[in-house]
Amino acid sequence: MSVADSLTYMTGFGNEFETEALPGALPKGQFNPQRVSYDLYTEQFSTTAFTAPRDSNRRTWFYRIRPSAIQGEYQLMDNGLIRTAPITEAITPPSMLRWDPIAIPEQKTDFIDGLITMAANGSANGQTGMAVHHYAFNADMDSRYFCNADGELLFVPQQGELLLATECGKLTVKAGEIAVIPRGIKFQVSLLSDDARGYLCENYGDPLHLPERGPVGANGYSNDRDFQYPVAAYEDKEGDFTLITKFNGNMFQCDIGHSPLDVVAWTGNSAPYKYDLSNFNVINTVSYDHPDPSIFTVLTSQTATAGVANLDFVIFPPRWMVAENTFRPPWYHRNLMSEYMGLIEGVYDAKEHGFVPGGASLHNCMSPHGPEADVFEKASTVELKPQRYQNTLAFMFESRYIISPTAYALNGKERQTNYIDCWQTIEKKFNPNKP
Repeated sequence: MSVADSLTYMTGFGNEFETEALPGALPKGQFNPQRVSYDLYTEQFSTTAFTAPRDSNRRTWFYRIRPSAIQGEYQLMDNGLIRTAPITEAITPPSMLRWDPIAIPEQKTDFIDGLITMAANGSANGQTGMAVHHYAFNADMDSRYFCNADGELLFVPQQGELLLATECGKLTVKAGEIAVIPRGIKFQVSLLSDDARGYLCENYGDPLHLPERGPVGANGYSNDRDFQYPVAAYEDKEGDFTLITKFNGNMFQCDIGHSPLDVVAWTGNSAPYKYDLSNFNVINTVSYDHPDPSIFTVLTSQTATAGVANLDFVIFPPRWMVAENTFRPPWYHRNLMSEYMGLIEGVYDAKEHGFVPGGASLHNCMSPHGPEADVFEKASTVELKPQRYQNTLAFMFESRYIISPTAYALNGKERQTNYIDCWQTIEKKFNPNKP
């Protein structure tokens, strides 16, 4: 039996979960008794303000072997290619940008060393906006653990399968699934495949939650029941370990003489979770016109302005297209929101050439984009029949803030400097004498 097959999960988005790896480890009737069973230590973990409204308040009580305060003094690390908003090392152009996949390293490289920041917006210190990182690695973290104090982490694997060992327990995640780790949770990434590649979104703003359904009603989109949370599983290990923490835009490390994943029991609603994207219930047009991409929103982080997102995670999964008398691919558009897209598998319907699995594109606020020339010609003349889009999965990180690419993204070998050419052969068809 594989590691993935042996894991069990609790279901339901943002529930008040209770889980214990040893019987009776969870206190009954109160959170912080004078003494806890098994001589564990009580620790509260909060990812929202103490006084946040009840329906948005997120906190978890840990019952652990040692309190988190037992660690060494932090020392500044080299940030490598990891960057944090605001991006000031390069000027952000309004150009449409696209990248090839990042290659799997030839040298032994773990998750931390395999991270490259491609773009970011907002401010980590101001807790607005997000960053987009790509990862490619081929080794386990072994004696290293990671904690991100700057933001919540959304994993979107494109290749390979990961084991995420966290303070709350273990999750596996592979291509076609996503995982979210709350701000401040300590974890370790191991491989369940030879190597792995994918995307990592760092959310500085409000924690991701399920979008409202509006007139759609009680069902559809992402359903609460399909989100999976880990059960308690602790490590009681002593040795020479390193805790790496991303804090205020910099990477720090400290020595720690034990595994920080020593939580024997926990209760609360701020914990890592995973979701299988094939469970997304697609809502689409069954009459005419291509609807706004917001109907494909899986998770959202909102701003104080109603309906305007700090971050939307949107997918374009397998689905039927049946719209009549309609140009079915996305229309040409310019809009307030900035769009960072990635492709997990297959072909994206508006970009049949150059946009490949593991690659990415960035279309910033008010930058024009849409189908390439060949796609427009085909979609404008094809006989419209019900069509199944299958073996495809694209996604988008969409934000109200302009997304600034890093110096690496602008100058690295993965950038397709000829991306703009895909629109240059679009022909003028206007004829005032031919309605």
